[in-house]
This record gives sequence, structure tokens and C-alpha cells, in this order.
Amino acid sequence: MAFDEKLNDRIREHLSHLQKVEEKHMFGGTCYMVNGKMCVGVVGDEMMCRIDHAIYEEALEKTGCREMDFTGKPMKGYVFVSTEGLKSKKQMEYWINLCLEFNKKAKPSKKKKK
Repeated sequence: MAFDEKLNDRIREHLSHLQKVEEKHMFGGTCYMVNGKMCVGVVGDEMMCRIDHAIYEEALEKTGCREMDFTGKPMKGYVFVSTEGLKSKKQMEYWINLCLEFNKKAKPSKKKKK
């Protein structure tokens, strides 16, 4: 599955000032781990955002935003944002900032036992 490399470059640029960022290829796209926690990424031609549950419903009302249903059922706290909602630098910064704010509160995934 191909993913939007231009969108990926935009995200990378917005995160370039951070120190603990790791770019991983997953979901047929890219995921950015910030401080060891999933934060934001690209799946297909959409941005995947991990946001606070408290603002989830409000976020869904924004242009281009929809539930993340990667597994066939909605994943609360995760949304997809289409290019329609990411046209301007201001829109892009809005979503990146939501992801980074939640990242401060998010718990890291449990490590799988080997």
C-alpha cells in the first residue's frame, strides 16, 4: 500500500525540532514515535493522529477528520485527517499540536514479552 510521501515530509518537518522522535514504517505507511509513544503518522493519503479522548468528539467535527477505523471498528483517541483538513500550515500545526499535547499524557505501549 502506497502512502503520501509529501504529507509524510510535512509531518517530519513539523517534528524536526523535537529530540526524541523515531520514524517507523507500519500500517503500510509511517508512524512517528515521540518519547517512545505513538503520536502521528501517515496511512495511505491521510494523517493518523493520536489525540486526547476528551476532545475526540470535538475533533471529529473538524474539516477532513473522521474516525480511525483501521481494524474495522473505530479506535477512540485516534483519527484520520484527509488532505482537505491539512491544506494550510495553520491546519497542519493544529493537528500536530493536538498530537504532541496528548503525547505528554499518553502512556507508552506495554512491551511484548520475547
